[in-house]
Amino acid sequence: MIDLSIELLALLLAAAFAAGFIDAIAGGGGLITVPVLMLSGVPPVQALATNKVQGMFGAGTAAFAYARNGQVDLRAQAPVALIAFGAAVCGALLVSVLPTDWIRMILPVLLIGIALFFALRPGLSDMDRPSRLSPLMFHATAVPLVAGYDGLLGPGAGSFYMLAFVMLGGFGILKATAHTKLLNFASNAGGLAAFAVVAQPLWALGLAMGGMQIIGARLGAGMAMKQGARVIKPLLVLTSLSLALKLLWDFSI
Repeated sequence: MIDLSIELLALLLAAAFAAGFIDAIAGGGGLITVPVLMLSGVPPVQALATNKVQGMFGAGTAAFAYARNGQVDLRAQAPVALIAFGAAVCGALLVSVLPTDWIRMILPVLLIGIALFFALRPGLSDMDRPSRLSPLMFHATAVPLVAGYDGLLGPGAGSFYMLAFVMLGGFGILKATAHTKLLNFASNAGGLAAFAVVAQPLWALGLAMGGMQIIGARLGAGMAMKQGARVIKPLLVLTSLSLALKLLWDFSI
């Protein structure tokens, strides 16, 4: 366990609250928590592992809040979450085999594309549209691909889940957000299961930040359910662009 001053601990807890709020609406909370963990002196791989500890609390809280409001049936989604968990474990185990540097290079392009899609695509609202894939095909292709990426790297996974549900599943914006959360929780858990073996996450810090994630996620989910696409779309665009810019900045230094 690293030594943290009261000021640094307060900063980490505030970051977790903000990340939980943003994640519950549009994803991308790791954009806040991972840099703050690293600035606090946590080594990069350990920061990613600790981030998955605290991130599970926010995703789980948001999933429960959306389910309680009738936006998603968690029992019906449980088998799909198991697929996401298994794919994330596989993705994390493949981190030393797959060309992660190449994947990181194309990520900003993909994230900018997602931002432009949600910003410019006409007709995107909380209304469902005809799906392009059957549920079986969606669960067999889109879910393991995104979950495997979440276990392998992670940044932007929430945006990729959202894009899949909207483009391929035909879901409205709010429904897509609600269905993303349990899968995000499962792929976080799968990535953590693999990371825990080699990365030694800071459990106490992750749990403390997780408590703040719960508070932020409850507030964020509440706002999303009240405002729907009006708040989800612009925040999704903002977080996708911010993450793309951060990745480009990381490459330039």
